[in-house]
Amino acid sequence: MAHDTAPRWDRKMQQRLERGEAAALGELYDRFASLVHGLAHRVLDDDEAAGRATRDVFAYIWENPHSFDPREGPMRSWIAALTQRTATSRLRRLQRSDGPCSPEEAERIEEQVRAAATAARADYIVTSMPSPLRAALELAYFQRRDYRQAADTLGVTEDEARRRLRLGLQLLSSAMTRPAMAPPGPRGRP
Repeated sequence: MAHDTAPRWDRKMQQRLERGEAAALGELYDRFASLVHGLAHRVLDDDEAAGRATRDVFAYIWENPHSFDPREGPMRSWIAALTQRTATSRLRRLQRSDGPCSPEEAERIEEQVRAAATAARADYIVTSMPSPLRAALELAYFQRRDYRQAADTLGVTEDEARRRLRLGLQLLSSAMTRPAMAPPGPRGRP
């Protein structure tokens, strides 16, 4: 997908949602449900709770499509941040409803929250990295191609393929080494 295609798609999707097109919500769900469920499951560690969080996220998007601001990044990243906030909020509510927990349990919960923040940051990095770097990483990790095969597929030299892979991995590793940024504050209640 070209780098400028996603923002155009994002704006059109937002407009369709604002007009109340149910088909737009279905299309959005088809495109991002696995991302939302996966991130929610990473935080909540429970399939049923992740399913409820997924429904909450898409309900929020349906009711508040205006809360997406394309100037702040792609819709995918906004949805990932919204999912993280929703799942984290649900996890903390569950924690409070279960009564006081041990320090070990509280640390486990916070570790789940940190892992979700890292996953959301990695997703944002992959989504926003230049398409040549993303294409090289996809060939190497999803299609299990080495740098020589990636170079051949991409039509670049082996040195260029290695450079793209190295830069892509350096960007991706920053998701693990940098402190997780807090997702943007909600413009409404998720």
